[in-house]
Amino acid sequence: MVSEIENYLPYAFALIIAVPFLILLRQLVHSFAVLKEKELKLMAAGRLQEGRTQAFERMTLFLERIKPSNLVSRFDSSLAPHEFVFLTEKSISEEFEYNASQQLYISQNTWQNILQSRDKLVKLLHTTLENISEKSTLEEYKTVFLMNYINEREFITETQNGIKKEFLVLSINN
Repeated sequence: MVSEIENYLPYAFALIIAVPFLILLRQLVHSFAVLKEKELKLMAAGRLQEGRTQAFERMTLFLERIKPSNLVSRFDSSLAPHEFVFLTEKSISEEFEYNASQQLYISQNTWQNILQSRDKLVKLLHTTLENISEKSTLEEYKTVFLMNYINEREFITETQNGIKKEFLVLSINN
């Protein structure tokens, strides 16, 4: 009986030594997995913040480009007012479509403000065209267009300020 036990002693000794190492190895692997998961979450949050930052930048730039003061210098002055309106509206639509995916990163309220600014501007383009004489030159149209925008609230600037506020709030909270 003693000789049988002596035969198993090397195995028992190996087991006594191996079990603590296996437990320690398991704890290390688990700790590594938890840290890796936290790292991935932080990276995802960083990418989200980066996407938000880019969205705010792109939409602010979009609004800057559609400000009437910037629109009036875009096209050749030899165009008729109706051609200017058509090309300007087409340009606004194309740029907006290019940036439409940014709504994923911007609050619904801010996105609605951007849509309203775009729509108000397009309406102002058409209203100005309807209210000028058919004999008006493009320069006259542009002057009336700018005056009409100035007489309204600066809705584009207000929307840009809203974007800045939302960006600051999100930056502070993260």
